[in-house]
Amino acid sequence: MKFVTFYDPNGNMRAGYLENNIVIDLNLASDWNLPNSILELIKHQQKYLPIVQTLVSDKDVPSYKLEEIRLAPPLPNPTSFRDFVAFETHVKNATKRNGDTVAPEWYEMPIFYFSNPHSMKGHGEDVKRPAKCVRLDYELELACVIGKEGSNIKASEAEDYIFGYTILNDWSARDLQMKEMKVLLGPAKGKDFATSIGPYILTKDELDSYKVGNVFDLEMTASVNGEVLSKGNFKDIFYSFGDMIERASEEVTLYPGDIIGSGTVGFGCLMELGTDVHPWLEPGDEVELKITGLGSLKNKII
Repeated sequence: MKFVTFYDPNGNMRAGYLENNIVIDLNLASDWNLPNSILELIKHQQKYLPIVQTLVSDKDVPSYKLEEIRLAPPLPNPTSFRDFVAFETHVKNATKRNGDTVAPEWYEMPIFYFSNPHSMKGHGEDVKRPAKCVRLDYELELACVIGKEGSNIKASEAEDYIFGYTILNDWSARDLQMKEMKVLLGPAKGKDFATSIGPYILTKDELDSYKVGNVFDLEMTASVNGEVLSKGNFKDIFYSFGDMIERASEEVTLYPGDIIGSGTVGFGCLMELGTDVHPWLEPGDEVELKITGLGSLKNKII
């Protein structure tokens, strides 16, 4: 299943189900038996998903063509947002450019930081470059959405706690980020102005055919103004989402609607590629991320 949040032709934010470029308004189509919130649907999925299944087979439910609506972030109000650094190639490239080597601790545990859950952007939405930033970057990532409350979750059991997956672009103001991280905290202001997710949340069962062990064989690309700059595959990740969830849930509770980002795939950002490959992003640039099975996430810089 593909779930979206969208603005209807009257500008009202609605929760929807996407199939074959048709968006079903879940609340209206179910005679108000389904919530008008993807977060509420995730929280009570055992109650609501069977109702969604009945709508899918009904051809006369209220719906829109994709071109009639405007997509919002599929989960506009995540309960929290943790972003990991789980690809070894990315870590090696980033530390090398800073004249460092990978910290031994990185190989001992998955590392994450908290980012801003209130600055989510959806497919097609503009992203404003921070006023003090001249080194704006994209980051090509996959994210999972937690679907069940739990703490001290073992990696082997983590699949039960995942609702679905979505593309994630962890926009990064590199000049702000590098300055603040000299104080050995952060990133914070270098990241919290915007994060793009979408275009939809794909339920976890839809990726079963791509499974290779405890990861997925998913091609990942990033383009700027139509030119492919970054290519990678999710199967090259060092830590699985199970590993990340085990770490994140240690001694704390994860809740339905929490977002967990994978971190950037190797060579999945301009910082790794170098400005000789492409300069930092400027207003007017259009960035498109693609991941097998998860569609395309496109945003324009303003």
